[in-house]
Amino acid sequence: MTTRRLYSITLLILCQVLAVTLWFSASSAAATLIEAGAITRREAGLLTGAVQLGFVAGTLVSAWYGLADRIDPRRLFAAAAATGALANLLILWSGFDGAATLLLRFVTGAALAGIYPVGMKLAAGWAQRGVGLLIGTLVGAVTVGSALPHLVIALSGLDWRVTICASSAAAGLAAVLILTVGLGPRHATSARFVPGEALTALRRPALLLANAGYLGHMFELYAMWAWIGVFLGWGLAEAGWGAGEGGRAIPSASLLTFLVIASGGIGCVVAGAAADRIGRTTVTMAAMTVSGLCAATIGFTPALGPAVLIALAIVWGVTIVADSAQFSAAIAELAEPRLVGTMLTLQTSLGFLLTFATIQAMPFLIETLTWRYAFMILAIGPALGTLAMWRLRREPESLKIAGGRR
Repeated sequence: MTTRRLYSITLLILCQVLAVTLWFSASSAAATLIEAGAITRREAGLLTGAVQLGFVAGTLVSAWYGLADRIDPRRLFAAAAATGALANLLILWSGFDGAATLLLRFVTGAALAGIYPVGMKLAAGWAQRGVGLLIGTLVGAVTVGSALPHLVIALSGLDWRVTICASSAAAGLAAVLILTVGLGPRHATSARFVPGEALTALRRPALLLANAGYLGHMFELYAMWAWIGVFLGWGLAEAGWGAGEGGRAIPSASLLTFLVIASGGIGCVVAGAAADRIGRTTVTMAAMTVSGLCAATIGFTPALGPAVLIALAIVWGVTIVADSAQFSAAIAELAEPRLVGTMLTLQTSLGFLLTFATIQAMPFLIETLTWRYAFMILAIGPALGTLAMWRLRREPESLKIAGGRR
């Protein structure tokens, strides 16, 4: 690995970690505010849902106009990170109890559309044979970045302002650093503009099935990430963890939420290395099978004690996101080089549109089914995703994936 390539990839990963802290900066604070009775579960769901809808709107616009393949991705990333940092910081003014906060979270989500898929476009430009490992490392960085606000909450107690300020500062730094990242030898741009061209390419069976697998994965992922902190607060209390005066269960749950989500970073890297060697569909099917089983059973673990609850939560955290990068890697391998950025943007747009529905459904599921059974519904997604990836293996075009390893 040349010095320039190593520098660019390392800095790109750092910028992703810093910028995506914006994603859960508000919802991580909301988890503790729910415990304190300051906001309701439904209000917390709306905060996260506003980010998802903003992201969908931003990615749809980007995909339609092919922005990720027509604009220097470094400048697009920098502008998006700076915009997101400002919108996030303005929550200090709006607080958590007004419509302005929902609008600010929507803008933050739209800004993230210029960060997450654009970062993968930059990574794909540097990929050689190990595209799964490289994108897996990048998505692992996104996972750790998404978890960091929970760590800030755990260290700072219930002062949500610390989390907001820290995430905005991190995104602002990312906006500056990304401009020094180099473009890789496989970076390609679109010389012509055809509105909606990505939607036409999406009709190819292999691309359609790869995206179907991704949708099954996303059906589960962000609903779990958004609500696992609240669940752990309930589960640990049920298991007798941190009982007593002083509310010790709240910071314990926040720290454990960070560990559960951040552990997925390890899963992304390991799965990326494995997928390059034994096949992407094999790895994605294995990961979705395990994560689906975790979703179906974790509600019963508080009765078995905190050790079992924490252990299964970490296994779920590792496997629920381990396959995420491999869907993106498959798209990068199946799409035309000049459309990689746009196809990745469209993929994430479809996925996050689905997550809005699952995140908003969780408060209803919790009230109706209780925490014991609520997460069980999420297992539907990985089950259908596994079926889609099994079908992809049978497509002749799947030989393009992972050098024929599928």
